[in-house]
Amino acid sequence: SNVEPSKSVTLLAKTKELQKTDPEILNLTGGEPDFPTPKAVCDTVVTELAAGHTHYSDSRGDADLRTRIARKLQEENHAPYQAENILITPGAKYAVYLTIRALINPEDEAIWLTPGWVSYPSIVEASGGKPVAVHLKYEENYRITEEALEAAASDKTKLLIINYPNNPTGQILTESDIQALTAFLRNHPDVYVLSDEIYEKIVYDQNKIVSLASIPEFFERVVIVNGFSKCSAMTGWRLGYLACTPALYQVVLKLFQHSISCTSGFLQRGALTALDCVEETEQMRQAYEKRKNLLFEGIREIPGVELLTPAGAFYAWVKFDTDMDSETLCNDLLDKAKIAGVPGIAYGEEDCVCIRFSFAASEDVLRTMLERLKTYQENHTK
Repeated sequence: SNVEPSKSVTLLAKTKELQKTDPEILNLTGGEPDFPTPKAVCDTVVTELAAGHTHYSDSRGDADLRTRIARKLQEENHAPYQAENILITPGAKYAVYLTIRALINPEDEAIWLTPGWVSYPSIVEASGGKPVAVHLKYEENYRITEEALEAAASDKTKLLIINYPNNPTGQILTESDIQALTAFLRNHPDVYVLSDEIYEKIVYDQNKIVSLASIPEFFERVVIVNGFSKCSAMTGWRLGYLACTPALYQVVLKLFQHSISCTSGFLQRGALTALDCVEETEQMRQAYEKRKNLLFEGIREIPGVELLTPAGAFYAWVKFDTDMDSETLCNDLLDKAKIAGVPGIAYGEEDCVCIRFSFAASEDVLRTMLERLKTYQENHTK
């Protein structure tokens, strides 16, 4: 009962409700692609339904899908998982939940990096554990340091949670980040890593993503979480997966069987098709990159705001020069400019005033947002 509700989910619902009476509100709160699910994916599911494939499925997930995901992880992520290492879940969020519940006993600690996704600390708390934040710094482009990780560690640390490309900042792991993480893991051989890679296909400027599971030394301690919501525009399908080594797999599978039983079989066949929709995924990525560039050019013309250039994902992490806190600023922007974003404090940013705006929206909407933001800042800074 003490767990905080999800600020991003709450704000998304609130903004959608406000839009019913005021359609001029620009809703940039949600992490939801504005593209349709690829037609081939939908066609597959229609065929499956017509064939009557509507009953219970294997609790581990569709065998063909697990085999295909394993091949994808081997070829693209250089992580040697097999089909028996894969569990298909109703959304990547539930894969995160299962992993944390499986690893965290009461009083255990889990390190998470801020700014970070709002649900990590709450799920740790719901598991009886203690979330310990590592506050990365805006002025350092949120780079990870071994010193910051060590300062957060204790003999109760069981788990390190990372998310790259990052929600909300759009940063990706650099070589220096990887060096800091690997040095920390060598010093703490009993710590597991939850690597949330849900935005892996959405990267810009020819950046490459790296998974810690590709480093043989740490493979058995890394749990990869991924899914189909962000890169295949399948948010409402609720399809994700986790990959881990056998000992942990047996625990998450038991939790899964006693809570969900199985994930929809006919939807999983759609996910199998989605893994081969390479062209559609790339078209979406290119559209996001164009929008990212549009925002970068527009925001640098506006006084008192600064965009941390995203290397991946589809969020603009915007810093404001203001005396207001991020939550007050968000409410003021909604009231006076009809722009809805998520305050930085929701992601653990305590040192500067930032707001996350999703650019999973049309270019017309983003241009309107820039115009309104410029007007707001000009009036606000007088």
